[in-house]
Amino acid sequence: MAVNAFVEISDETASVDSSLLELLERAVRTTLEAEAPAGEVEISVALLDDEGISRVNQEFLSHEGPTDVISFPLVQPGLSLVGDIYVGLDQAHRQASEFGVAVEEELVRLAVHGVLHVLGWEHPEDEGRLEAPMYTRQEEIVRRVLI
Repeated sequence: MAVNAFVEISDETASVDSSLLELLERAVRTTLEAEAPAGEVEISVALLDDEGISRVNQEFLSHEGPTDVISFPLVQPGLSLVGDIYVGLDQAHRQASEFGVAVEEELVRLAVHGVLHVLGWEHPEDEGRLEAPMYTRQEEIVRRVLI
């Protein structure tokens, strides 16, 4: 199902090639198509280095240090759904190595995760996180993107 969406992917690190940015845009669009939100949607995804994601993490969440993904949804009745997603590129590299996956796969996973949060999905913060419905949905969409 086609979704009326404006998607912007930016690389604030100036270190990734255009094919990866295109893959991340496909991940965002595939997630939106799978979830079919009503109305117009605007999603921006910014890739940040450790310093950049740490700054966002501290300023908006009062957490110290780098993280993998931060999402900010803006939902106002009758207006477009807007979401800003920040992905920690350095953290994604570390996680890809830790989990034994390609960094492209991990970045797709983080983009999908961020979009799901913008759309209202939540998960527990404890060890039950991997069994949560959001995680299951995320992995279904990641598989679709990577086919």
